[in-house]
Amino acid sequence: MVPLLEARGVTKRFGGFRALNAVTVEVREGERFGLIGPNGSGKTTLINCISGALRNEDGAILFRGKDITTLAAHRRTRLGICRSFQIPRPFTSMTVLENLCIPLEYAAWEQVSRADAAGEAMEILRLIGLEAKARARPGDLTQIEMRKLELARAMAAKPKLLISDEAMAGLSSAEVDAILPILFALNERGIAIIMIEHIMRAVMRFSQRIAVLDAGEKIAEGTPEEIVNNTRVEKAYLGE
Repeated sequence: MVPLLEARGVTKRFGGFRALNAVTVEVREGERFGLIGPNGSGKTTLINCISGALRNEDGAILFRGKDITTLAAHRRTRLGICRSFQIPRPFTSMTVLENLCIPLEYAAWEQVSRADAAGEAMEILRLIGLEAKARARPGDLTQIEMRKLELARAMAAKPKLLISDEAMAGLSSAEVDAILPILFALNERGIAIIMIEHIMRAVMRFSQRIAVLDAGEKIAEGTPEEIVNNTRVEKAYLGE
């Protein structure tokens, strides 16, 4: 079966610095995939290459078997690759509901008419747990509500693959436990999810497979149990 996403030998340089060195990963349809590594390991660079925010010099990005290496970011979104960001940047002058209508009308691979957008937006807000805040402005939301809104905005683009970039960074243990069920619920709808996260208990609980980067190279891949017991991963995080 053709994987949903393939990054084949992806290399990215910034001047003389090689941020990624021939990294290969694949994500299957409907899979929960974790991407971890120490700070500066290349995680964000890799997802920027996958989403189209950066162009890799070598290697290829394939989505459902189609080479999308040269496609612009907005065209990848139309194919079904969406991402949430660690620092939410909603439209502050719009309501929570209106923030979802924009991607539904303009970014989704199956675009929604303006007449239907509000109804679909409310359905997403119910799933995320923000229905009561539909008429609120983003500035009135708590930190965890802002993270939920960021996930909702990504959901509104109707992804086949959602890249969750540190959606739980800075949250309390109880708040992390509130975000995880949302990601599980999205996955149960058939959405494959790449989780980039430093909170290890969240990654281990959520992921079916995990890839580990260190200094721009993939040093391990496997189930959570295999990753926990991998000596190279232990050395990358804790040193010799």
